[in-house]
Amino acid sequence: MHQTVDAALGINLLHANQEGADHNRVHFDEWGVTCLNLMSSPGAGKTVLLEKTLAALRPELKIAVIEGDMTTELDADRLRQYDVPVIAINTGRSCHLDAKMVAGGIHQLKQDHRPTDLDLVLVENVGNLVCPAEFEVGEHAKVALLSVTEGEDKPLKYPVMFQAADCLLITKIDLAPYLDIEIERIVANVRQLNPRVKVIPVSAQSGDGLERWFDWLRSQVRSRKPAHQSA
Repeated sequence: MHQTVDAALGINLLHANQEGADHNRVHFDEWGVTCLNLMSSPGAGKTVLLEKTLAALRPELKIAVIEGDMTTELDADRLRQYDVPVIAINTGRSCHLDAKMVAGGIHQLKQDHRPTDLDLVLVENVGNLVCPAEFEVGEHAKVALLSVTEGEDKPLKYPVMFQAADCLLITKIDLAPYLDIEIERIVANVRQLNPRVKVIPVSAQSGDGLERWFDWLRSQVRSRKPAHQSA
């Protein structure tokens, strides 16, 4: 089949990005660090989830954050209050982080900190339901967030992110009683696309489900720590 120029360019871009992502992952593996890529639409609650996560897990895990945003360091500044390394990346007009951008964050992390001391790097991607899922950054697993305020049909209308996710957090569940929405229907729609995904309903406001999320994070870190470090 003859490809259009745009289609061929897209394939080449994804191929080049994948090579960069694989290279980034090599660094994380050499350091014994787990990297997770957090993706969602704007306003689904990624930053507040990270705030709760850092507050709860910082005493037991050494965590760094690579914070992606189109402009400003507002979210990065919120996370710096938890006394963890936070690398801010402004993407300009780009609607996602890519492997090259995260490579720059890795370089800065190596310059300013000792990455071999870390357990976990959390990448907060730019708020977008489509593009972040198509561009790997070197992560070991993808985490998607979907707020109950976004509706039950979003997984079916924007399937790529939910097909790629290893873990789905259904956020703001404290608002569900005030909405014409069923969390079970969201789960069913996601399972049509991705039967293997781990689904965790959470509320950063009430704390419901957060301990399940923390336990999943701990399991991800344990699964990749070298035996001599996890013993």
